Amino acid sequence: MNVIILLILPLAAAALSFLPLPRLASVVTVASSSAIFFISLQLAEQVVSTGQPISVFPKWIAVDGLSVLMLLMIAFVGAMAAFFSLGYMSMNSHKPGRLRLYYANFNLFIFSMLAIPVLVEPTLVWIVVELTTLCSALLVCFENTHEALEAAWKYVVLSLMGAAVGLLGFLMLFATMQAAGGGTYTWDGLVAAAPRMPAVLLEVAFVMILVGLGTKAGLVPMHTWLPDAHSQAPSPVCALLSGVETTAVLYVILRLFPVLKAAPGTHAEVYAIVFGLLSVGAAAFLLLQVSDYKRMFAFSTVEHMGIILLAAGLGTSSAHYGALYQAFSHTLTKSFCFFAAGAALLAVGTREISLVRGLIRTSPVAGASLLLGGLAIAGAPPFVVFLSEFSIFRAGLSEGRFIEMALLVLFIAIGFFGILQHINQMVFGGSNSDAKLKVRLPASCLVVLLVTALLVIWLGFYLPEPLHQLLRLGASALER
Repeated sequence: MNVIILLILPLAAAALSFLPLPRLASVVTVASSSAIFFISLQLAEQVVSTGQPISVFPKWIAVDGLSVLMLLMIAFVGAMAAFFSLGYMSMNSHKPGRLRLYYANFNLFIFSMLAIPVLVEPTLVWIVVELTTLCSALLVCFENTHEALEAAWKYVVLSLMGAAVGLLGFLMLFATMQAAGGGTYTWDGLVAAAPRMPAVLLEVAFVMILVGLGTKAGLVPMHTWLPDAHSQAPSPVCALLSGVETTAVLYVILRLFPVLKAAPGTHAEVYAIVFGLLSVGAAAFLLLQVSDYKRMFAFSTVEHMGIILLAAGLGTSSAHYGALYQAFSHTLTKSFCFFAAGAALLAVGTREISLVRGLIRTSPVAGASLLLGGLAIAGAPPFVVFLSEFSIFRAGLSEGRFIEMALLVLFIAIGFFGILQHINQMVFGGSNSDAKLKVRLPASCLVVLLVTALLVIWLGFYLPEPLHQLLRLGASALER
């Protein structure tokens, strides 16, 4: 029942957001997102305590360790983004009708992402993945500038092109399953039918889905829309786009690994490693020359999607654990980075790296947050991303993947240098007359920055046992 409530809440909040009552849309959105987070915590606790999936409608809706981990990540970032929006959106002179539209689309976007890990029928999952495109595109172009409209158009066109390729992959997957004797077209049903399915057709379907959904997840070379869209959207939306939407789409690709593992003669891990290293390497060099700090964090998302896919491609239980650990740490840290970027944008009014100097002096909170976010997402110890990346590195070495790990470390080091070079200039550089403190940061923004920063630091020192068990259950779902 909790799973159904989880899906109803954002839809109800979206409907209520259209009512022309002062501040109702923002209050309802915060209340709905908070309730979704607490329900997700309850579902996670139930799955961890029993070790069993929660089945509502076995052929349609169910959650296991992997999907409830995704639910928790989406719900947490959704709640933080909703609360951050309270102050952030009020600092801009938007008309009440525009704000109601923002919060309605915000809730619909949350619904579409929550539906991805809840649904177990692959074609329905494809539908809600594309629903995230439609809902988020309206948020990307919310500012109604030329750049925002262009970014949203590019986002929609490239995502829908990828959607067509992905749909062909899912249709081929269904046809291959029926030719092999049929079965229930769910994630578990595909795993059960995989040994009877022709390896060549199964592998072609996987590659088409990898390319199609990889466009949405921001994998290189299908990533070109991502830095534009993630830099033009309002910062709370950027936290959702980079923090959880890309990860939720990558989750769908990860769901296919047990299917191909059960089919002899398939090589999903090869494609995962190639696309993963390509994404990490390309993003690392792009980080060196970026000129917009929101685009910088967007390119970092491309890097981290590659790291997760690479880890999944290593194929061992410890590597799968590392992949999910990386997904979790990226979600938490990247959302904090975009909240910090939003604070910097409120403080100095520009996204251009060259125009921001001495931020730690003009706005100590924004400067400190940006520095902390840059260090954390670049993988510096003792933050949580360092631990997840180290777990992947250790898993790779234990399997003798020395070349892949050497390339991974090299690319991460290049990305680390690129991010910290820009962050150092913005935070500690000489004062720039064009970068003046423009506003006092709203209380809701300060609270969100504090909460997320404490989690990024705390989880770098300590991994709670329930979270460890949830990651372990998620990894076991990739092992079937």
